[in-house]
Amino acid sequence: MANFTKEEIDVVVVGAGPSDEYVEHFNIKPKFQTCVESAFYNSGEKKWNVKSRNLTSGEIELYASDFLILATGENNEGYIPKMVGIENFKGEIIHSSDYRSGEKYKDKKVLVVGSGNSGMEIAFDLSNYGSHTSIVVRSPIHVLTREMVYIAMLLLKYLPISLIDTVIAKYAKFKFGNLAELGIPQPEEGPFSFKISKGRSPVIDVGAIDKIKLGQIKVLPKISEIKEHTVVFDNGDEHQFDAIIFATGYKNIATKWLKDYSSIFLEDGTLINWKGENGLYCAGFSKRGIAGISMDAIAIADDIKIVRGDKI
Repeated sequence: MANFTKEEIDVVVVGAGPSDEYVEHFNIKPKFQTCVESAFYNSGEKKWNVKSRNLTSGEIELYASDFLILATGENNEGYIPKMVGIENFKGEIIHSSDYRSGEKYKDKKVLVVGSGNSGMEIAFDLSNYGSHTSIVVRSPIHVLTREMVYIAMLLLKYLPISLIDTVIAKYAKFKFGNLAELGIPQPEEGPFSFKISKGRSPVIDVGAIDKIKLGQIKVLPKISEIKEHTVVFDNGDEHQFDAIIFATGYKNIATKWLKDYSSIFLEDGTLINWKGENGLYCAGFSKRGIAGISMDAIAIADDIKIVRGDKI
């Protein structure tokens, strides 16, 4: 049996590596090519024990720390929702994370489930490759262009979000027309207020809206049932498909390796709070983008400083 040594450090951060400049400035020692296998709070030592595997050498590495910060984000594992009859479908079912190109779907009937940025981009790509493309739009979304987002970012320095929402929403309606008539409902809140309150970013159009207007991409409502070769929708329509691509987001899988998570996550990985018990924190799970990550990082640093007093 291999002999392990346990390295004691102040803080363990589990997540993607920081930039070179950040590492140098703060004297951080990142461990690359390393996968965390488990983490638990050792009440006897009053420390977090983290077990990881070096993917290059295969060796087990153990760490003990006063604080544990999860910065893995929510986008850990592709999420395909449970649907009536999905197990009976005889065609291909994949998550958007496994999608590479629409070339293999030429002349095939393909359904994209999910109308976020990934879903719209995949639908556009499929249509370009000659597939008979449909997309499910279930929830209200805002659709903008990159130019609109750029203008909004400039205006944010000078104007309140409510006014920017009004300006950009009118610009979008002038550009795209009434999207509700195409089967794409829009939220009552403006695009940037909606991002803050609901965590849903605007869809950046890459050309899918024009294809929807031309009938090259068909918009369909919520799915009610999946059969062997067809899909039934809430409006009663039933269509045949060769493949279904789920662009339905990702789920947090930290609960699979984090043993003492009850103070910070529900069993399904849903966030309870950015701060847990015994020096456990998480950053980037609040669905507020880069701004949310920044706020989490500041709050965590401030809290650790309070806990440690004048040690830092």
